[in-house]
Amino acid sequence: MRLGVLDVGSNTVHLLVVDARPGAHPWPAHSEKVVLRLAEQIGPDGALTRSGADALVEAVGAARAAATRLGAEDLIAFATSAVRDATNAADVLARVRDETGVRLEVLPGADEARLTFLAVRRWFGWSAGRLLVLDIGGGSLEIAAGIDEDPALAVSLPLGAGRLTRDRLRLEPGSAVPPPAEAVDELRAYADELLDPVVARLTDEGWQRPVATSKTFRTLARLAGAAPSGAGLWAPRRLTRAGLRQVLGFVRHIPPTRLAELDGVSAGRAHQLLAGAVVAEAVLRRLDVAALDICPWALREGVILRRMDQLGPGECEE
Repeated sequence: MRLGVLDVGSNTVHLLVVDARPGAHPWPAHSEKVVLRLAEQIGPDGALTRSGADALVEAVGAARAAATRLGAEDLIAFATSAVRDATNAADVLARVRDETGVRLEVLPGADEARLTFLAVRRWFGWSAGRLLVLDIGGGSLEIAAGIDEDPALAVSLPLGAGRLTRDRLRLEPGSAVPPPAEAVDELRAYADELLDPVVARLTDEGWQRPVATSKTFRTLARLAGAAPSGAGLWAPRRLTRAGLRQVLGFVRHIPPTRLAELDGVSAGRAHQLLAGAVVAEAVLRRLDVAALDICPWALREGVILRRMDQLGPGECEE
């Protein structure tokens, strides 16, 4: 079965087309994305701006056309934190549906965490034992932990790299100077404050293998010495807390325009890297995690796997 998955995230609108069937590895056939940074296009009233909504409609329409052209038999479309938290979410979703024919499902944060956890569980298998899974998106931080395919604990916190860059560090993509030290320290304290209610719950749940997904963690791992993307999907990648502290120590002093020149840092997200590093450091420090494995599968793969699980063996005949 050829399946299209459209992920309207807080940073990008990403279309992934895969060939999949129950019980099999989903194989990517096509991937394309548009950087919209919706998390940074939320106005003072909490609403997604008109220009942000315009760009979203255009991107969803183009993604649907691409999925049809590539022969996708079904298109699963969902939106995460930026659309979920917008005060005009209902109007934006209605406009997307009316103008593109695509019905976006808004995923609650806890469901994001659960589906990402499922993808990580399938990637590492049962031998990984109890998992701790971390994912820093543009609008939120997802954390899940447990022994099964459905985590025992799944939480979402408003600690996304894009959101914090806009609200706390006030950095723009073309910023030529780093934020003041006071702003970084305040962000660290804010992250600690939001983590306070969940640290004890997570510690009580326990884990044997801590894992991270997301572009933010992959970039931080690359800067700390992990294998580049060119090494392939199967190359093992890790991020240690000591390595993360070193990365945070230099990125807080480098303006986004120069960060974008570093290997592994995308120009469109360079200004968000510092906020992501602050959150990552806070989580590892508060949970006393010494090192993380980086998983290449995340939310999109979790959505695909859940859909395949829902279908019977005879419903995906090629």
